[in-house]
Amino acid sequence: MDACPCGSGAPYAACCEPLHDGVRDAATAEELMRSRYSAFAKGLPDYLFRTWHPRTRPDDVRVEPAMTWRGLQISDVVAGGAGDKYGEVEFVATYTVAGRTDTLHERSTFERRAGRWFYLDAG
Repeated sequence: MDACPCGSGAPYAACCEPLHDGVRDAATAEELMRSRYSAFAKGLPDYLFRTWHPRTRPDDVRVEPAMTWRGLQISDVVAGGAGDKYGEVEFVATYTVAGRTDTLHERSTFERRAGRWFYLDAG
């Protein structure tokens, strides 16, 4: 089985794939963040659109096919659990584009609406 791109160590089929396929929703802000990273890695813009907060998402969400996502490291999580309305996840994602490796360092904010977590913005 293929390992999940999110770095959890679990197989993709048991980790982010059920979220991508709409079988279940992310239980925490961190799980949503990991699944969104995996969606970038797998080229799933529809999932990224569906999990982006309606108040802040763009009209069209695209993934860059020339980017190869190499790894994800979570450095901090603030709230975002089962009983929370908001959460923050700080991470570093490594990617390669045009033969050059770089990183994206971001502190993402998330909001739960109607029981579902949504990506709000990058702080």
